[in-house]
Amino acid sequence: MNVQLKNQRALVTGGNSGIGEAVVLALAEAGANVAINYVTHPETAKALVGQIQQHQGDALALEADVSNPEAVARMFAELDKSWGGLDILVNNAGIDGPRAPAWEVDLAGWRKVLEVNLFGTLHCAREALKRMVAQKRGVVLNMSSVHEVIAWSGYSAYTTSKAGLAMLTKTLAQEAAPFGVRVLALAPGAIQTPINQSVWSDPKNYEDLLDKIPLKRMGQPDEIAQMAVVLVSDVASYVTARTIFVDGGMTDYPGFAHGG
Repeated sequence: MNVQLKNQRALVTGGNSGIGEAVVLALAEAGANVAINYVTHPETAKALVGQIQQHQGDALALEADVSNPEAVARMFAELDKSWGGLDILVNNAGIDGPRAPAWEVDLAGWRKVLEVNLFGTLHCAREALKRMVAQKRGVVLNMSSVHEVIAWSGYSAYTTSKAGLAMLTKTLAQEAAPFGVRVLALAPGAIQTPINQSVWSDPKNYEDLLDKIPLKRMGQPDEIAQMAVVLVSDVASYVTARTIFVDGGMTDYPGFAHGG
């Protein structure tokens, strides 16, 4: 099956590193024009633009803090000016925040995680859906996590944001479905990226992590990116209002493999 996104206009938030970068490149390879949102490291976003323009198609680098609705509105206005709208939104930007038990968290830091992960997703989805509902087509793919269903001690803001994202996805999907627009989520498990290098580069931490994954390996960014391409394509045209887990079986509770 050859998945094609030729001439589709896509935006990936947090698209200049890690999973976001892999999604950007996979969308471009499938034929989409891709806008790369970033908040830091503009040089990386611009290098990706050059790479895509040289080999695949059109690309843009757009700076915006997704937690700021005014900045998001300006980003979408720039998309309108450049491409006349949007067909695919991948809400990938996110942070996990500093580790601390709930009774010791810094409230400002806790709130910031929700502002980026949950409100940021809403700000971008809101702008995208205005356009998609009017044109009666489009897909919003929210990047969730296994931690929308698995607790993670020390990261209550992150888990709360992802659990909220699951219900936000379902509700937006219900609202947008009558207009032919799909909204769904993709939930990665443990993916090997630079952001979690401190875990997979330490043998003891790595071994502990693998005990939580039935497939006994970390996932790769490309494995998430390829699934993202499928989900935003017509191959998944009857899929909406669901979170698709790509986690090597982590949500299968491997600790129970030998009985309760």
